[in-house]
Amino acid sequence: MKRVLLLVPKGVELYEMSAFYDVFGWAALEGLEPVELVCAGPEREVRSTFGLKLVLDHTLADISADDFDALAVPGGFEEFGFYEHAFSEPVAGLIRRFKEQGKEIASICVGALPVANSGILKGRRATTYALGGGNRREQLAGFGAEVLDQEIVEDNRVITSTGPGTAVDVAFRLLELMTSRKNADHIKTLMGFMW
Repeated sequence: MKRVLLLVPKGVELYEMSAFYDVFGWAALEGLEPVELVCAGPEREVRSTFGLKLVLDHTLADISADDFDALAVPGGFEEFGFYEHAFSEPVAGLIRRFKEQGKEIASICVGALPVANSGILKGRRATTYALGGGNRREQLAGFGAEVLDQEIVEDNRVITSTGPGTAVDVAFRLLELMTSRKNADHIKTLMGFMW
């Protein structure tokens, strides 16, 4: 069975996190090719964007990239401490290990920024949150990425996207890449996205 690591830093955007959690939860239970999703963050307990307390099963110190087939990186809000965790060296090191091993990495919204902070987006096409005066896209470019004005960008096994509105699409795309189009469409149908 394939396994996905869902990165859950402080200040994580709940909708983006839950898109991964729900799609892969359905796939684990009802999938033609089941997958397992494991949540981990720099700390065992974190407060999400808007303050919901999350208790994780694992910390990053407990896990190894070797044990997973893909990494899912939701975005978050600076006001709730997202970058404090997301830009930490344990997160950057983990992202680099996934990339070195040629594994899929999927991010949503400003989840592209910790991916870029790790150094793996230098010279690569990517996107991130477009509103707010474009400052997040400028930040992404500052990490050496070629920023595209597209909702979802895939380059060299890394997915980046523009915001919460892309969360479900990114989660399904990651499921498709890890398993098959048939499996992803099966789960989309069961969840009511293809009726």
